[in-house]
Amino acid sequence: MTELDFQFFDCDNHYYEALDAFTRHIEPEYRKRAIQWAQLDGKQRLLVGGKVNRFIPNPTFDPVAKPGAMDEYFRGRNPKSADMNQLFGELEPIPAAYRDRDARLALMDEQGMHGCILLPTLGVGIEQALLHDLDALAATFRAFNRWMDEDWGFAYRERIFAAPYITLCDPQNAVRELEWALERDARFIVMIPGPIATAVGMKAPGDPMFDEFWQLANDSGITVTYHSGETYYSKYLTAWGEADYIMSFQSAIGFRTLFSGNALQDTFANFLLRGHFHKFPNLRMASIESGSEWVFHLYEKLTKAYGMIPHIYKEDPRETFRRHVWVSPFYEDELASLLQLVGQDHIVMGSDFPHVEGLAVPASYIKDLQNFDYTPEQCRIVMRDNGIELSIRRPA
Repeated sequence: MTELDFQFFDCDNHYYEALDAFTRHIEPEYRKRAIQWAQLDGKQRLLVGGKVNRFIPNPTFDPVAKPGAMDEYFRGRNPKSADMNQLFGELEPIPAAYRDRDARLALMDEQGMHGCILLPTLGVGIEQALLHDLDALAATFRAFNRWMDEDWGFAYRERIFAAPYITLCDPQNAVRELEWALERDARFIVMIPGPIATAVGMKAPGDPMFDEFWQLANDSGITVTYHSGETYYSKYLTAWGEADYIMSFQSAIGFRTLFSGNALQDTFANFLLRGHFHKFPNLRMASIESGSEWVFHLYEKLTKAYGMIPHIYKEDPRETFRRHVWVSPFYEDELASLLQLVGQDHIVMGSDFPHVEGLAVPASYIKDLQNFDYTPEQCRIVMRDNGIELSIRRPA
């Protein structure tokens, strides 16, 4: 275990969803339209909107790969060109800590973890599969959030902060869901980036039709997290011919690593162009499990845009970004340059535990910070102070 002289706050921890996470509380009229389990070829498969969903190869998560099994792979190190089975290694029965909050607290104590944002694994891959049925989509995540509240809680022991999932597909439903979550002491909500499918067509998340939702988020002081997952942009992978040659999960990763379409970058660009953070000056947003490469690309574009048309911005949009957005970089990212770009107070650690692409030992994140010459004080700020600050509501 990596020993730290402080307890850290991990902004990217995950559970593995219970088998009934989406079905336990689903309203009866949506049972067949939302999510169901089926036995196909002797295996349990997830049906979403009546179709087999392949976002997660084994959605039962039992057995499951060990945390950090693909750490080196995602650092760009696979000299022997190992295949996916070799990279995943030996699977294990799902540990209790991945589905039980008290077992998770015990594990966090062993890890030296003060607190964490707890996020979906399967949940971030479901929204796009239900865009054809927005009522069922809204109902699915109402059910999901009630399961989450029941099994994990939104601020359990002031240490486990499970983030309810909000879809904006129905603006009034989104407002009601946020009100419901706030009543249950939620500190974070999670969303996926990109344009929003609504009953009146595709809309940017900063469109005025969502103002009531954003006003509530602004006034409550909750932290809005954007997490990677299946977004509206995912369909462009197929348009580029992904389905023509992909034979495995590994080659899918290869194509997505090279693909430049970034829904998160465009989401924040759109927010900044629309003056979203000036309309809602108390908003705090965090980017989780999306790395930081996109921040550099966005800053380049903001620099040019502000130089060309400064009159449409109330201030330099890069300064607006630095004030309102926190970034959780991948541990393999260029952390020194990110520190210069956004500053120590707007970087948060995320281990992605217990996923295969994350860190087996979350505290070892400090080694990557130290490799980029972060001072002991900066390590503590990034790995503890910033996350704790975001977990405290800051009402307007």
